[in-house]
Amino acid sequence: MNNKKNNMDIIDAEYGVDSRYKSKKERELDGAALMEARLQRMKKLSKDQIIRAKLLQLKLQMEDYLKKPVYDKYNYFSEFVGTYVDIIYSKRSNFAKDIEITPVMLSQVINNHREPKDEFMLRLMIHSEMAYKNVCNFHKKTWYQVYFHEKICDTMSNQDTWRPEVEKHVTISEFINE
Repeated sequence: MNNKKNNMDIIDAEYGVDSRYKSKKERELDGAALMEARLQRMKKLSKDQIIRAKLLQLKLQMEDYLKKPVYDKYNYFSEFVGTYVDIIYSKRSNFAKDIEITPVMLSQVINNHREPKDEFMLRLMIHSEMAYKNVCNFHKKTWYQVYFHEKICDTMSNQDTWRPEVEKHVTISEFINE
């Protein structure tokens, strides 16, 4: 009998170790009640509270991205910029207006049709400092770190493409002896 209980703990590991529940149905009902309570609480949040929570979530996602050696072809920088703009603005063109760039340029950066210019990066940095001022500490170098982390990862993950051609142009004419 004791063996059966241990076996059930392994099967239902997603519920954690909680002896209050007598059955799987009881756990599911309690989970549904908790979710409903969370939804009711979320409905009472103001628009500003939701924006602050989303900005904090974005900051944490960016920091998490910077900690990982990511070697894939996904465009994190443009995704983060798009998310940032969408959190604060109902229209992306309003963000473009606020940092005095064209909506077309913003769209091209977000959709990876254009690399962001220094002017864009500097304005994004200052805008973020202002937006995060009453939310949390947002380091001004974060956007640059995300952008260059992506560039480094992209370069390293695409060595098979660029390295053979580049190696043809590199030689060492003088060696360093031990």
